[in-house]
Amino acid sequence: MAQSSPTGDVDTPAIRLTSLAHGGGCGCKLAPAVLQQLLAGQPAAAPFRQLLVGTETGDDAAVWQLDDEHCVIATTDFFMPVVDDARDFGRIAATNAISDVYAMGGRPIFALAILGMPLGRLSTDAVRDILAGGAAACAEAGIPVAGGHSIDAPEPIYGLAVIGTCRPGEVRRNAGAQSGDALILTKALGVGIYSAAFKKEELAPAAYAELIASTTLLNRIGAELGREEAVHAVTDVTGFGLLGHALEMARGSGVTLVIRDGAPALFAEAERLAREGFVTGASHRNWDSYGADVVLPPELPVWRRHVLTDPQTSGGLLIACAAAEGDALLARIVAAGYPAARRVGVVEAGAARVRIES
Repeated sequence: MAQSSPTGDVDTPAIRLTSLAHGGGCGCKLAPAVLQQLLAGQPAAAPFRQLLVGTETGDDAAVWQLDDEHCVIATTDFFMPVVDDARDFGRIAATNAISDVYAMGGRPIFALAILGMPLGRLSTDAVRDILAGGAAACAEAGIPVAGGHSIDAPEPIYGLAVIGTCRPGEVRRNAGAQSGDALILTKALGVGIYSAAFKKEELAPAAYAELIASTTLLNRIGAELGREEAVHAVTDVTGFGLLGHALEMARGSGVTLVIRDGAPALFAEAERLAREGFVTGASHRNWDSYGADVVLPPELPVWRRHVLTDPQTSGGLLIACAAAEGDALLARIVAAGYPAARRVGVVEAGAARVRIES
């Protein structure tokens, strides 16, 4: 079927952006197991007192302390097209990159563009639209695109390096979750499932609009979480799926994360599409990489497992906070413009793993 923009206008580009790439969005990420193998062979970095967050727990960004009052947050993220509309692609990629700074409890201050395009196969107008979409997302976040780097590449890639700031006491890591904490997820799941349907031209216009609305929603609430003493850990849920990023938090914190089956919000058509087999290869790779550290109830349908391992391009924040503050924090998050936010589970003392409870 023809694809639709969020405004309902049908867009039939001469070349589909997604046809120029072998993957799309955060589903392009290397499988967790492969990434671990690559990093395991790297020499240990010399200790730097000012480096508050490095590669130890696979966190969302690096944090460098400048002095007693200021930290710099640095991150980079880029990927291949997840949709065909050039502006939408740019907006999604930029929103996704900026999210890493918010996930650390920081505020972005500027970005640098990362661009690789097959110029012989893609028009300059399309490339300009990608850049314009990224700039629009940055403008919404209140930051400039201050420069960047571009290459002629066989497949289109776009993203940002983003610099942010925070106070040392406001850094929120993917480690630090405590036994008894409540778990909150701020966005619905289903990006990879919708992307798989889109690539096969089986995503309805309303579903496409839902996809764009979620993936271009800035996780700016994260900048406020760093000031909340009740918030103990935060990470954004992207290419490794909810289970993968929950497992990173469990490992970094030395606890068990318990997620209630059915608690996370889903895109409206996610269940139907997952049941019909619209699942990305990344979802399977994710499960193969970390399934040994996840406990599932025996009655859990396969489609629900696919939802939990589904790669989320520009997904929501997973937050571990003091249980007594969970309801109040959730209400604030919803009121701030995240209607799909839900309490999705709890943190327990125990082995570093994730458990799904019916």
